[in-house]
Amino acid sequence: MADRTEPPHMPQLREHRTIHSGGEWREAVSGATREIIDPADGRPFAVVAEGDEKDTDLAVAAARAAFDEGAWPRTPAAERAALLYRVADLLVRDRERLGLLESRDAGKTLEEGRVDIDCVADAFRYFAGLVAAESSGRVVDAGSADVHSVVVHEPVGVCALITPWNYPLLQASWKIAPALAAGNSFVVKPSEITPLTTVALIDLLAEAGLPAGVANIVTGPGHTVGARLAEHPDVDLVSFTGGLVSGTKVAQAAAPTVKKVALELGGKNPNVVFADACATDEGFDTAVDQALNAAFIHSGQVCSAGSRLIVEESVRDRFVDELARRAGKIRLGRGTEDGVECGPLVSEQQRAKTEEYVASALAEGAVLRSGGRRPEPSPQRPGSGYFYEPTVLDRCHREMRVVREEVFGPVLTVETFRTEDEAVALANDTEYGLAGGVWTADAGRARRVASRLRHGTVWINDFHPYLPQAEWGGFGKSGVGRELGPAGLAEYREAKHVYQNLAPKPVRWFAG
Repeated sequence: MADRTEPPHMPQLREHRTIHSGGEWREAVSGATREIIDPADGRPFAVVAEGDEKDTDLAVAAARAAFDEGAWPRTPAAERAALLYRVADLLVRDRERLGLLESRDAGKTLEEGRVDIDCVADAFRYFAGLVAAESSGRVVDAGSADVHSVVVHEPVGVCALITPWNYPLLQASWKIAPALAAGNSFVVKPSEITPLTTVALIDLLAEAGLPAGVANIVTGPGHTVGARLAEHPDVDLVSFTGGLVSGTKVAQAAAPTVKKVALELGGKNPNVVFADACATDEGFDTAVDQALNAAFIHSGQVCSAGSRLIVEESVRDRFVDELARRAGKIRLGRGTEDGVECGPLVSEQQRAKTEEYVASALAEGAVLRSGGRRPEPSPQRPGSGYFYEPTVLDRCHREMRVVREEVFGPVLTVETFRTEDEAVALANDTEYGLAGGVWTADAGRARRVASRLRHGTVWINDFHPYLPQAEWGGFGKSGVGRELGPAGLAEYREAKHVYQNLAPKPVRWFAG
C-alpha cells in the first residue's frame, strides 16, 4: 500500500483490481487508478481502479446475464434468505477489520465504524427474515370459484446502486440486502472517496455463496460511472443516495428509459426543544446532550443530522450557553486514537465548503458561540488533516443560507420560537423533509407536533436511532421512495397479477 504511517492491524486491499464483474476482480479497462486519502492526515493509504463507461458496460452486461440466464432470480426465497444470514455472520466475524477500514476511509471514530458494521449485519438479517416469512402470493377474490387470482412479486432485474461517502457500507447494505433478498442482480458504484468497505463486502458475498455475476462493483466517479448506470438501457432500477443536485441528474438520466428510480437526497433537519423538556436538571442535561449528538456525530456528515436547533425562547440563553460550552470540549482527532470523540471531515473540499457556510452566516448576522475554525495541530490532529471544530451559530434566521442549505459539516444553527404553532412552522420551513426531533415533557404536545411535522422520520425525546424494520426516507426534496422496512423491499420488486380461469368457455362477444 502507499501509506507511510500505517496504523497496526490495518486491513490490506488488492491494489488497482477493485472492479468486479462476472465474478472476477480486475483493473480498469483504461488502467487508470485513484489514490484513497486518509482524511486524518491528508495522505494516501490505498489505490483503487478508476473505472469509466467501458467498465460500467461490462459490469451491467455481467449483471444482465446473471439475471436473465442465471439461477439467482429463480432461487427459492428460503435459500436467498439463508445466504443473507451467512453474510451477516461473516460481517460479525470481520467486524474489527471492517470497522477499522471504515474509520480510516471515512474519518469517523473507530467505535462509530464498529457500530456501522453491526447495523449492516442487522440489515442483512432483517431482509433475510422478511423474505423467509413471506407467503407465495396474495390471493385475490375474483368473485367466482372458477377463477384463481393471485398477486405475486418478482425481482425488478438489474439494479444500479449508487452510494454516498458518509456511511459507505451502511448505505450500500440498505440497497444490496433488499436487492438480493428480492432476487435481483446489481452493479454498485460506491463513492470514489470512500469505496473500500464496499469492495470488501463483494468478497464476503462471494464467500457466502452468491453466484458469479449477481454482485458487481465499479469504482469510479459519478460523472462517468454513475451517469452511465443511470442512463443504461439494460438497467431496470437505479437507487441513489447523495446530494440534491446529483440526484436530480440521476432522475433526468433515467427518465428516457423509464426505469424505476429511488432517491434519498438528504435533509435540513430541525431539532425542536420546548421549555418543559428542560424543567428539571436531568431533562435539561439530556436535551443538551442529545442536541450535541444530533449535530456533531460523524462531524455532522449525516443526512439526518439535527443541524437546526429550534429552542423555545424562554430557555434559549441557558441552553445555548451550555451547548456551546460542551461543544468546545469535544475531542477531535484521528478516529483510531483512544479518547477521540469526533474525527475529521472527509475531504479538503468538504472542509472548505463548511468554512464558506460559516463565513456567510457571520456576514449575515449570526453570532459565533463556539468553534468556527480549524483546530491547532496536535499528535492526534495532524495539521494536514481535514479537521474543523464543532461550531454553534446563535441568532440565526430563515433567510440565512446556513439555515436553508445542507452544510454536511459540524455546524449547528440556533433559532427560537414562542408558541407551538411557531415551532411547527419553523420546523417545516424547509424544502427538505427527511427527519426531525421534538423534545417535550407534554405527551399530548409531542403527539400533536409529531403529526404536524412534514418529515419522513420524527423522533420524540430522542434523535438519530433507526430500525431496519421501519421505512426510511423523506418528504419534499429529500427524495422519492423508501429504504428499509417492507417498503424498502418493495422498491426492488415488480407486482404481477396472475389470473387463471379454471373453467374456460367461449365468451361469444362476437357473433361470427
